[in-house]
Amino acid sequence: MTFLWPGMLWLLLAVPALVALYILLLRRKKKAALRYASLNIVKEALGAGQRFRRHVPPLLFLLALATMLVAVARPAAIVRLPMQQQTIILAMDVSGSMRARDVEPNRLVAAQEAAKQFVADLPRGVRVGVVSFAGTAAVVQPPTHAREDIVAAIDRFQLQRGTAIGSGIILALATIFPDAGIDVSDSIYGRDRRRSAPLDPGRAPEKKDFTPVEPGSYPSAAIILLTDGQRTTGPDSLEAAKMAADRGVRIFTVGVGTPAGEVIGFEGWSFRARLDEDTLKAIADRTRGEYFHAGTAMDLKKVYQGLNARLVFEKQETEITALFSAVAACLALVAALLSFLWFSRIL
Repeated sequence: MTFLWPGMLWLLLAVPALVALYILLLRRKKKAALRYASLNIVKEALGAGQRFRRHVPPLLFLLALATMLVAVARPAAIVRLPMQQQTIILAMDVSGSMRARDVEPNRLVAAQEAAKQFVADLPRGVRVGVVSFAGTAAVVQPPTHAREDIVAAIDRFQLQRGTAIGSGIILALATIFPDAGIDVSDSIYGRDRRRSAPLDPGRAPEKKDFTPVEPGSYPSAAIILLTDGQRTTGPDSLEAAKMAADRGVRIFTVGVGTPAGEVIGFEGWSFRARLDEDTLKAIADRTRGEYFHAGTAMDLKKVYQGLNARLVFEKQETEITALFSAVAACLALVAALLSFLWFSRIL
């Protein structure tokens, strides 16, 4: 905990001074009291509990005063608060390996159901976009608050060949920063492909100056990357992750399936779909995100539940003066109430 006005903490020196004054007043009252033939008889009549109880209200009032003096110094602490504005991009693998059944009923259906439940549990103020990737990547739903549009986009997934994880990351970044001048065609398809395509000077992306920031420092957006395989085409996954890290965007990677993989057939092809956990962990580490493994449909649902809690709240330093003031007020109120009930007076 830190203090915005630390110099005001000197006021706490008044607390021991008040304790000393209270002790002095007790001694004077004791001297001024009538002398009984046997003071021990009076003490026994009062009981130990009664003698202790008379000090409780002053002690609570002293704690209230100390808490209020701390509040004057304007304390601040790192607390978890709901994010005011946020965009989450679901970048989901729709390659042929997602039809593997090591996750029941299959990887794609399990991912769709978990993603839809994740979206349903998000606060209404969070925008969600959906990017699918296989041999290349496509925005199937721009960021929106409309949950029914997001669910419909997830239900429209169609399996394709290839696994271009880097393309999914780059397109997700371009969706988060539509005005940042990220050249998606150059990054995903390569310069040769771009040159061969017809150019429209009026719609060419504008080159802008870019200054890298601290990884994980952009709090208003995050990418959830779900895949079950290894990169087979497209830009390098770690280079794409570096683009996200330079923009402060965290990537939370979710690996679906088993590391050993499963042999499946797709459009006349037969191959083993393996989970490249090392790359997914590296992507998460580079962007200050986190990696999760989901070996079953239930694991996948739990992963999304955990992501929901991580992404809806953020840690930030916040002034908590109001909290200390409220505690001080409660302590003072309890002190006055006890004094009135026990001794028919306010302190």
